[in-house]
Amino acid sequence: MYDLVIVGGGPAATAAAVYAGRKKLKTLLIAESFGGQSIVSADVQNWIGDMSVSGVELAGRFEKHIRAQESVEIKSPESARQISKKENGFSVTTDKEAYQARAVILASGARRRRLNIPGEAELEGKGVAYCSTCDAPLFGGKNVAVVGGGNAGLEAVVDLLPYATEIYLLEFSGSLKGDAITQEKIRAKKNVHIILNAKAERIEGDGMFVKTLFYTDLISGKEEPLGVEGVFVEIGSVPNSEMVRDLVELNKHGEVVIDHKTAATSREGIWAAGDVTDEPFKQNNISAGDAVKAALSAYQYLLARE
Repeated sequence: MYDLVIVGGGPAATAAAVYAGRKKLKTLLIAESFGGQSIVSADVQNWIGDMSVSGVELAGRFEKHIRAQESVEIKSPESARQISKKENGFSVTTDKEAYQARAVILASGARRRRLNIPGEAELEGKGVAYCSTCDAPLFGGKNVAVVGGGNAGLEAVVDLLPYATEIYLLEFSGSLKGDAITQEKIRAKKNVHIILNAKAERIEGDGMFVKTLFYTDLISGKEEPLGVEGVFVEIGSVPNSEMVRDLVELNKHGEVVIDHKTAATSREGIWAAGDVTDEPFKQNNISAGDAVKAALSAYQYLLARE
């Protein structure tokens, strides 16, 4: 029986594990891999304390910091499948085994919605990006495309305005879906080109970087090329919350609803932090901060029950 099981391997899971280790909690961390979504970023420039660090390097630092905690055991690569309530705590079932714990911190993150078109996977991190806040500065002086006309897409355009030369915003339907105020802001910019009724078809590059995005004009049926060096896919994300679907409160997006003061979920003994939650700002630094709340709250909870 563990005091605490932490599910995840990104910034939230790392912060929770470090603080659990400092409190000498008998902790198990279950992670498919380390790094979270930022592992695909060539250059992370907003991780506090580091002016510039690659996603791969950051992932290595996360793992090293977790392994330095003597009271934290690691099971990786291993994938959590189901968390269920038991009389004296919780059972966390993975693809390999089942573990028992008195408390759980869910830091399983989210996965970006993909276009699932040719060239996307091959050029990820080579011009194909999923986080404008993280990667916009890398596209200074370049032409870029943003796919998605909802709030995420509009905000990506805003993030890119100080950097990109020309910005093409592609929306599948006949109108943008994002906030009217943000629409007005980007429509006023001469270097922003809005393309409606556009279906992204494939991304081509030279093996190293993106060169062209092809889309179909759904009105004419004609395929059109866009010469761009970056493609930002902003069509939303999917929280990795399936394992607690029947255990804690989720919102309409499948995000775990938390108390933002303590990171507690609707189920006593379970906390959550990071992109799996209803925290509106999906950022590494915020994920880490919420996870610290979760770990300290879990420690107080366990201490009160000894």
